[in-house]
Amino acid sequence: MKKHFVIFLSPGTLFSEQTTMPIEKWDVKEAVKMSKSVRERYGATPYGFYFSTRQRKRDELDSKEVKTSKMYYLGGKILTLQQIKARNDPKDRILISNMECNKIDKVIENNNSWKATLPFNEGDTLLK
Repeated sequence: MKKHFVIFLSPGTLFSEQTTMPIEKWDVKEAVKMSKSVRERYGATPYGFYFSTRQRKRDELDSKEVKTSKMYYLGGKILTLQQIKARNDPKDRILISNMECNKIDKVIENNNSWKATLPFNEGDTLLK
């Protein structure tokens, strides 16, 4: 048995809020449509999503995640460390420090609902 899911991520207090929904197949356009119905605490809406496929054998009780996609971001702005430094905004001090310490080259700033600034990894996609 195999089943596909889309996991929506929205800004949260300490961690991202997650809503998981079944989906027929890994279909980006369908997932974008589905994202419009997701509302988390304090009215947060998704900044992005990824797909997951779960599978189990006949003799297994629980399924296992067998495949996941990279992130799909629902808008936002991709910024490099150099661009953030060039803004010369004192509010970016911790962001710059975190990017340097963790060797993060790019982040995405998303303001779909509450502001979320996250690493933008190789293979991730910005949807416009």
